[in-house]
Amino acid sequence: MKVWAWTIGSVVVISLISLIGVVTLSLNKTKLRAMLLFMVSFAVGGLFGDAFIHLLPQSFETLGVNLKTSLYVLAGFFIFFILEKFIRWRHCHIPTSKEHIHPVATLNIIGDGVHNMLDGMIVAASFAVSVPIGIATTLAVILHEIPQEIGDFGILIYSGMSAKKALFFNFISALTAVVGAVIALILESRIRGFSTYLLPITAGGFLYIGGSDLIPELHKEDHVKISTSLLQLVFIMLGIGVMALLVFVE
Repeated sequence: MKVWAWTIGSVVVISLISLIGVVTLSLNKTKLRAMLLFMVSFAVGGLFGDAFIHLLPQSFETLGVNLKTSLYVLAGFFIFFILEKFIRWRHCHIPTSKEHIHPVATLNIIGDGVHNMLDGMIVAASFAVSVPIGIATTLAVILHEIPQEIGDFGILIYSGMSAKKALFFNFISALTAVVGAVIALILESRIRGFSTYLLPITAGGFLYIGGSDLIPELHKEDHVKISTSLLQLVFIMLGIGVMALLVFVE
């Protein structure tokens, strides 16, 4: 029951992050773009930090330092690659405009719903292994969901939806995280070691998101000031630092 309580509480909080898009209505595009770049930097540090500091060490400790564990990590990497290729979902944090077109609203909602369901399964599996790892993974998911949900809200607004309708559909899509969490917890109770095997897959997925989707966003700005690049690096290190501090919780 403790694992269920931590898991459901965490995925509900993650789902509520979908409502953050409404705050962007009061920001101009220049401020929003600058804010998102630093959020993305922090998310990169959080994802890499969780993968290298928590998930991979726990995976190798539990499953052993061997080919099988490495293949699970690669499986996680390619699962997210497949999501991008066949569902056309991707972590894009640049506001939609005539120069930067996103997929249509319906496609975005479906793709994001599948992704959120995986997030829920990832969080549940992490808590099933240990509460500290669950907390670290939840924070990593939240860090990359904040800029992602802002981007999703922008896509729905750009497609012609009202702010209320966009928030509603974004929230419904986010609630699939709860569904994913419940599925993972049920599988954990019926399949021995399910969560243990999902950890390296999660690590691979986080490495893919951070390396393939987030870091490239930080390189898209033309004529970026040195001060901006240094701040991005600082935020990446802060994200890693937060994950490193959670080691002391364990």
